[in-house]
Amino acid sequence: MFVLQVLIVLLLVVAAVTTLLLQARSDRFQAARDRSLAAAQSFAHAPGLVAVMRGPNPSAVLQPEAEAVRKEGGVDFLVVMNRDGIRYTHPDPSLIGKHFVGTIGPSQQGRVTIEDVNGPLGKEMQVVVPVTDSHGTVVGMVSSGLKISSVSSAVDRQLPVVIGAGAAALVLATGGTALVSRRLRRQTHGLGPVEMTQMYEHHDAVLHAVREGVVIVDGEARILLANDEACRLLGLPPDVEGRRVPELDLDPRMAELLVSRRVASDEVIPVGDRMLAVNNRPTDRRGGPPGSVATLRDSTELRALAGRAEVARGRLRLLYEASVAIGTTLDVKATAEELTMVSVPGFSEYATVDLAEPVLRGEEPRTAGREAPELRRVALTGVRADNPLYQAGEMHRFAPPTPQATGFISGHAVLVPSLADSAGWRTQDPARTQRILDYGFRSLITVPLKARGVLMGIANFWRTRDSEPFEDDDLSLAEELAARAAVCIDNARRFTREHTMAVTLQHSLLPRGLPEQNAVDIAYRYLPAQAGVGGDWFDVIPLPGARVALVVGDVVGHGLHAAATMGRLRTAVQNFSSLDLPPDELLGHLDELVGRIDQEAGDSEASIAGATCLYAIYDPASGTCSMARAGHPLPAVVGVDGEVEFAELPAGPPLGLGGHPFEAAELTLPEGSSLVLYTDGLVEDRERDIETGLDTLRSTLAHPGRSPQETCEALLAALLPPRPSDDVALLVARTRVLAEDQVAEWELPSDPAVVARARADVTRQLTEWELDEAQFTTELILSELITNAIRHASGPIRVRLLRDRNLICEVSDTSSTSPHLRYAAAEDEGGRGLFLVAQLAERWGTRYTPEGKVIWAEQPLL
Repeated sequence: MFVLQVLIVLLLVVAAVTTLLLQARSDRFQAARDRSLAAAQSFAHAPGLVAVMRGPNPSAVLQPEAEAVRKEGGVDFLVVMNRDGIRYTHPDPSLIGKHFVGTIGPSQQGRVTIEDVNGPLGKEMQVVVPVTDSHGTVVGMVSSGLKISSVSSAVDRQLPVVIGAGAAALVLATGGTALVSRRLRRQTHGLGPVEMTQMYEHHDAVLHAVREGVVIVDGEARILLANDEACRLLGLPPDVEGRRVPELDLDPRMAELLVSRRVASDEVIPVGDRMLAVNNRPTDRRGGPPGSVATLRDSTELRALAGRAEVARGRLRLLYEASVAIGTTLDVKATAEELTMVSVPGFSEYATVDLAEPVLRGEEPRTAGREAPELRRVALTGVRADNPLYQAGEMHRFAPPTPQATGFISGHAVLVPSLADSAGWRTQDPARTQRILDYGFRSLITVPLKARGVLMGIANFWRTRDSEPFEDDDLSLAEELAARAAVCIDNARRFTREHTMAVTLQHSLLPRGLPEQNAVDIAYRYLPAQAGVGGDWFDVIPLPGARVALVVGDVVGHGLHAAATMGRLRTAVQNFSSLDLPPDELLGHLDELVGRIDQEAGDSEASIAGATCLYAIYDPASGTCSMARAGHPLPAVVGVDGEVEFAELPAGPPLGLGGHPFEAAELTLPEGSSLVLYTDGLVEDRERDIETGLDTLRSTLAHPGRSPQETCEALLAALLPPRPSDDVALLVARTRVLAEDQVAEWELPSDPAVVARARADVTRQLTEWELDEAQFTTELILSELITNAIRHASGPIRVRLLRDRNLICEVSDTSSTSPHLRYAAAEDEGGRGLFLVAQLAERWGTRYTPEGKVIWAEQPLL
């Protein structure tokens, strides 16, 4: 230790001296550089230097001046040279007129050059500074240098101090080492290193050779020592020494005894699959350090009892895990998989669950007869994946003599201790059963899954040659597992049924009320079929410009799937209507949607062959109605005088066929006329063809003066059969037309000068309508819209004001380019027009016309 201490101190002293020498060298280079640069720059910028260098004999004038500056500046040389590097001055006059030794290229370009060279005076740090005239032209250079050896440093002063400090440290370290060595010899009773090593080796050999575990714990519950036997009995890691007992994964009773320091004699504690007899004694009873010493022995006398207790404990643990792990989701397949995963490998090597097909759909299976129904394997878990059992997803039917069929029909669990001796089990599939035996399967328990009187399937537990065959005690555990899983599977089945119905009905809800609008008076009826839910629907959708969209459709087919599809189509129509698409374009988008729905259905669901739809847009400002249909019956138009006509609309294919365009037609509907939209369930029935139904519809409508509600009642009374086989959707709309004093129109040229005139016209019109409070906002909105049209479109511009439930401002132009709202930066001069419109108006948007587009904005009327 003494030699080591001296060596460390010597290394520290050497390191300090080396560091000082390196620092001194760096300081010399830096000092030489700074002094040379200062002398060269001061002389290069001296007044009159340029004139002297351009004079007839510069050396005669500059040599004495340069020598004077060199001596005062403390540098070894100061050389003035021309642009080509020929010296004008030098401390050695014999070198004047010769070429300068060093790099002058950068200085010829006007830059300062610093380098260390071996010059005429030795190892030097030299600086070359350019001399420039008033125009910045380099006319010469000044070089100054200093030998590195001429610069002194502080190392001479610091080196003695460092050596003295090192010597003092060496003395102190030597004394400290002597004191420590003396104390160690006293504590070890004079034993030398060899004797101490031998004593430790003997102690370690005895401690780890005994077949009794020894654990020493200190007062802070840290393990000081644990021999090999203790690590084996307690399952401790190799690096356990130094770790605290609570941090170890020990049995709670064992951990409590080790840290308690209480006296224990042959206390039996179960640890894993062992029963340990533990003796524990504190170490501080005779003045020793706080802690305890425990000895452990594996009690072979209690192993049999421990085995039986562990079996019971394992079963309880398995049931607990099953109660926690099974039924975490309301999904039938997931619940079945949870049962198999809990059973393997704690109870069996393989576990399977087979369920009746209706259970997977949320339905109740039929009552079992004399043979088991066809089942689908929904879950299979095993220790290996290459087993010959029926795999998940396969359909199969168990033969009557098999244990599975016997248990399913009787409703009781069946134990097969030896599959090789079971003749009934082999009747299912002799070839497959033989492969199962050859694979190593030896025992089976099959338990029916029954809950609330509903028999849903069976659970099978398999053991192989790697474990003991099932016994009667295992049968009760299998029944308990299956009973818990059956309740969870039945809950999932019931949830599946109710959830499917609720979601489908939710998506198929029809409008319970009509939106507020002034374009038409509406009455409607919706009657579901007696046989089940269908896919008929209707809708009334307010559109910008006081217009309204009327929709009637019919999804082909019946049932919850058709109703759900109807809900999706109705939602799609509302979304497409928000884009203000014309009827033919909207039906085109709807056709693509139905095609995608059919592709998604595939073979696993009832395929939707298509749907029919009629979409109409009525404009009360012009009294026109634009309509298009996709395989839907023609609408009926009832005049004010009671004359009934079926609108001649181009026939479009049903939705979902794809590849065929739709065409729209425009009708003019006088005020007070009625538009009747309906589905084929109203005019067609099993006992009546569609022509007869249309004739009855025409005759029933030919009664002027009826309100829409009265018309609906009359039609249902005349056409609805006692037990309708199809849904009926009926929509009657009586038209209204905006009065002349509700509409104001102007046509303006595409000239910025008309904006002021338009504002004046709008102000005058709003004054006539007694809407003075809306003048400022309306002027601002129309100014922005008209300016936008003048800037981005050509041709005439039309402005229209509509006073309906809202004040509607419309600006029409011949451009088909839609404006886009953007947010201008603080320094932008424009780009805020549509942003202002969006902030001032309640709604705004764009719709396209054959001539161009219309930008509209709505304001509420207070």
